[in-house]
Amino acid sequence: MPRTDPLSDEETSRYRRDGYLIVRGAFSAQEMDAITQWVRSLADAPEKAGTIMKYLEDDAANPGRRILNRIENFVPYHDGFRGIATDGAIIDFVSQLMGEPACLFKDKINFKLPGGSGFEPHQDIQAGWGDYADRFVSVSVAIDETTIENGCLELAAGHHTRGLIGRLLEPMNGEELQGITFEPILQAPGDVVLFDAYTPHRSASNRTARPRRNLYLTYAKASAGDQRQRYFADKRRSFPPDSEREPGKTYSYRV
Repeated sequence: MPRTDPLSDEETSRYRRDGYLIVRGAFSAQEMDAITQWVRSLADAPEKAGTIMKYLEDDAANPGRRILNRIENFVPYHDGFRGIATDGAIIDFVSQLMGEPACLFKDKINFKLPGGSGFEPHQDIQAGWGDYADRFVSVSVAIDETTIENGCLELAAGHHTRGLIGRLLEPMNGEELQGITFEPILQAPGDVVLFDAYTPHRSASNRTARPRRNLYLTYAKASAGDQRQRYFADKRRSFPPDSEREPGKTYSYRV
């Protein structure tokens, strides 16, 4: 059965202490079957400019080949994902942690296909999110089992209380990582991880023959206003999906 009860006082205290919280079995096997099919449908869907944003990356195992890296901005165009993101346990959990109603800020699916790259250490707030609101909670929903071998999410507990550690628009490195220990977060399909935008995290590449897909939903406080459309309009201008890029122009994803 999926998790339907509110977060306990112990869970909310753990989140405040560590900057993240793991909720096992937030979605049932039946729900995950449907979500997995939705993910496949989005991956196979033809692209239409100005709507869903698909990003590709080089396949490390097959030089010269491009593979799907992630999809963003799909919630407005998919009833199923819109329901998960805006009504139900996920937004209820986040609202509990924020102490007030939450509002969806951004949505993406990381595919990390075989040969897909990982992410260098960073805090999500480094990506300039502070231009839109002052507090964010991201939710990772495991579509596939996540393991060390396929590049699971790795989080550093307790450092969210330090505020901005890294520099804006650059991965964390050097002295910024001093004293930070990353813990691998192993998830079964349907497990959920909620984490603060100031929590340092990273992931390795996928060294297996199977995909490691995760749904990510990020929320801000509703009192900050609905910033989602403004965020994606800004992103489409600065880092458009592959199908909307100008030939010969170089684009760089930094954090």
